[in-house]
Amino acid sequence: MAESDPEPVTFGAGHRLGAPETLGISTLDPGHRPPAMPPGRHVTIRVRMLDDSEELFDISQKASGKVLFDLVCSHMNLIEGDYFGLEFQNHQKMIVWLDHIKPIIKQLRRPKHTILRFAVKFFPPDHAQLLEELTRYLFALQIKQDLSSGSLTCNNSSAALMVSHIIQSEIGDFEESQCRSHLLNNNYIPDQMPLIDKIMECHSKNIGQTPAESDYQLLEVARRLEMYGIRLHPAKDREGTILSLAVAHTGVLVFQGHTKINAFNWSKVRKLSFKRKRFLIKLRPDLNSSYQDTLEFLMGSRDCCKVFWKICVEYHAFFRLFEEPKPKPKPVLFTRGSSFRFSGRTQKQVIDYVRETEFKKLPFDRKHSRVQHDSRLSPLPSPCHHEVVDSPPRRHWKESVLVSAEASRSARASPSQQRNGHEERTGPHLSASSGHSHGMVNGQKSLELCSHSPDGRQPSPLTSPLLNDACSVRTDDEDEVRRKRFPTDRAYFIAKELLTTERTYVKDLEVITVSFQSAVGQDEATPDSLKSTLFSTFEPLHKFHTGFLREVEQRLALWEGRSNAHIKGDYQRIGDVMLKNLQGLKPLTANLHKQSEVLFELEKACRASRKLESLCRDFELQKVCYIPLTVFILRPLHRLIHYKQILERLCKHYLATHVDFRDCRAALADVSEVVDQLQRSLIKMENLQKLLELKKDLIGVDNLLVPGREFIRLGCLSKLSGKGLQQRMFFLFSDVILYTSRGMTATNQFKVHGQLPLHGMTIRESEDEWGVPHAFTLVGQQQSVVVAASSLTEMEKWVEDIKMAIEMAKTSNGPSSDLLTKNTNDSSAEAESEDDMAASQTSLERPAPHRGNTMVHVCWHRNTSVSMVDFSIAVENQLSGNLLRKFKNSNGWQKLWVVFTNFSLFFYKSHQDDYPLASLPLLGYSVTVPSESENIHKDYVFKLHFKSHIYYFRSESEYTFERWMEVIRSATIPSSRARAMNSKESHPH
Repeated sequence: MAESDPEPVTFGAGHRLGAPETLGISTLDPGHRPPAMPPGRHVTIRVRMLDDSEELFDISQKASGKVLFDLVCSHMNLIEGDYFGLEFQNHQKMIVWLDHIKPIIKQLRRPKHTILRFAVKFFPPDHAQLLEELTRYLFALQIKQDLSSGSLTCNNSSAALMVSHIIQSEIGDFEESQCRSHLLNNNYIPDQMPLIDKIMECHSKNIGQTPAESDYQLLEVARRLEMYGIRLHPAKDREGTILSLAVAHTGVLVFQGHTKINAFNWSKVRKLSFKRKRFLIKLRPDLNSSYQDTLEFLMGSRDCCKVFWKICVEYHAFFRLFEEPKPKPKPVLFTRGSSFRFSGRTQKQVIDYVRETEFKKLPFDRKHSRVQHDSRLSPLPSPCHHEVVDSPPRRHWKESVLVSAEASRSARASPSQQRNGHEERTGPHLSASSGHSHGMVNGQKSLELCSHSPDGRQPSPLTSPLLNDACSVRTDDEDEVRRKRFPTDRAYFIAKELLTTERTYVKDLEVITVSFQSAVGQDEATPDSLKSTLFSTFEPLHKFHTGFLREVEQRLALWEGRSNAHIKGDYQRIGDVMLKNLQGLKPLTANLHKQSEVLFELEKACRASRKLESLCRDFELQKVCYIPLTVFILRPLHRLIHYKQILERLCKHYLATHVDFRDCRAALADVSEVVDQLQRSLIKMENLQKLLELKKDLIGVDNLLVPGREFIRLGCLSKLSGKGLQQRMFFLFSDVILYTSRGMTATNQFKVHGQLPLHGMTIRESEDEWGVPHAFTLVGQQQSVVVAASSLTEMEKWVEDIKMAIEMAKTSNGPSSDLLTKNTNDSSAEAESEDDMAASQTSLERPAPHRGNTMVHVCWHRNTSVSMVDFSIAVENQLSGNLLRKFKNSNGWQKLWVVFTNFSLFFYKSHQDDYPLASLPLLGYSVTVPSESENIHKDYVFKLHFKSHIYYFRSESEYTFERWMEVIRSATIPSSRARAMNSKESHPH
């Protein structure tokens, strides 16, 4: 009955892109214990780890396979355990994977005498998708085993190169006698002796590589081999030819010996099934193909067939589905065929979970070197026997960095936490930067809690900051009493916004006039013309605004009544101060026009001097440079827009008879005149600034900066290829679309895979054609690309902008669309495959790091997009001031100085700080008012929410509450181009 056609796998629209998202809560999630142990007799299970050590686990026979597997992962502190499995030899002498759903007693006949082997089950196409060092280390051990056993076949050059990375990880830098002795005593590949000299030669080139980098390089070589991750299953075709079948992330493969002779991608396969010994592959109809509709292979037995079919089911679900498939309802009377289904998180869920979790990844303590024969795989010592109730959650080796102060006070520290106690007591979790270990953006030396990830970059910049009371005093009702003494007039709060934003602006000017000029001024690589332009442009502006800030501070002190002077005069106004200073700013209009000159001079000088380019890049990595350097250069132009907005609010608030109305209206007329003069220049400068910023984020682009090219939109789309849906970063310009992927390189940059010229392009909606939600096809003259957006809103924004760009390309004699360097594949070819990418550079050739908190990285992690119109609107929506942040697990509130700019919140102790302590990119967040059920019994509170991250902030007045809600919504609410344009029209520059 089961042999008739047991359980076909039908590949349709099912659970692909756009399916309801669940994080697939695992028993290993922080704060979760492994599942409760079922009652019944316990048995000790022996598991052999990838480093050949053995561990014993005490478990109920009635427990499911997943309970045991979760115990093993918990023992190793392994978050990305879904790539692995437990395999064993069943009673038919076949190697099978432990089923997560079935009870152990139904799978292991003699559990006491069975050794389960922990091994890699799913091999992803790119090890850059493995986000933790521990995971890559385990993969490296698997490669080492496969090399040693001969199952990973390759030529001598590849074998020698891989062994050199293995021994670099184990014994460190090359020393001839030590290396030769080690190779004579340890065999890494069959017939190793003839290759010893070649291995030593390769090892000598690895000097400086850390064990983590060696693992990465080992995987970089291994993943290009045809037999990487391949397990052969003997079979025959209809003619009786001896073959082997295998399954990979791309689909089902056919081998003859160790040579791949055919491949059936998942996109071409409609159904997989088996009948007795016959394994059947049913293909989608293809008029251009000579293949039959159904292919048939004969395997050794029905059980062999079923084992391979199960593996195919799991591979397809893990790499192609977006969430774990739901179980089918059980038949009432009888079953027909196998009820097997994939159980666990899919690759997408694993990647999303690791990126979203608040628990940052720390390099684990490596104790695996062959020199240390008595070591164990686990980064922390642990007992030999493990019970579910005693198994610690994942958190215990991470929380020394990430637990906020109020949580750490109540938690009992483990020995490892006590060793790192100084880290628990210090300030916030730093979020957004890549940089030198001694000068990270958004952090102080005492607060540098983010460790480097294994490849030398900072961890993801996109998790929310965990700020504790070390940053500032908690505030209580006494602060509210003190605040009530201040004026409540709306005009006062508008004037106070002028003060708070002016403080931030003067600090931003100091980044150029003090920090940057000091960095480049003493370097001989900096041309005198650039030094002169910088000094003559920004010094007068800084001097003027320092005086302006002093006057505003004095006026606000009088307005607030902090002295008796307000009794003798009418100081509750600001228009006279603004009018006087805006008239004083008019002679400096020439300096404002020179912002473009500064940008061009800086770009020209960096092109001419590699040393100056490196110096500027290093400066951007300093904590004082919390946003891109080119944004600081345009700050004076943007500040005029803020003055205009503030004066518009004052004029709207005042009655015509108010004493301050006439001065405010006159000041508004003055600033509007200057803004109108600079409008066209500002639009061009913003486009140039964005092109300069994107140039630093991209690898493989030759000539991004050409006259006439306009940036339109950047963001994430999933690209459909033979390997399935793969996340790609797309960049839309007025003449071309680039698509890229993010590699595991120290530079944090995106590798360009291909380009699509807009001239002659058309768009076709493809959701029904491919069975993928929110999909559309970009049909070019030389190639077509199928992409899918993360939501209907995202798809509409992309389609609208691309159609607009296509129309622009029709009427424009714009730039050539050939953007790619000679090393990048031609645009007419399918250039997106990671297999075509050049191997990453070794540590000796490692490029300098690049900042990792740009909008490109935010969009990548949040799977969203942002347009040039959004960037222009963001310029208008900047704000600074004090906010109170609610502690996570108490009723206390923490006072912070907060700056909102560049779609992000930046947190400081006070406005006098030179650099932020932490940052929070807001793309993807929503901002709302807390509900009654949340028990926030305070006025003027708003709530920031992104998936599992929730933060409450409190402002001092109704006006400031409205302003914070307004500016944050500008960065969090997805808006159409029409809405964005309307907003631009309502606030013309």
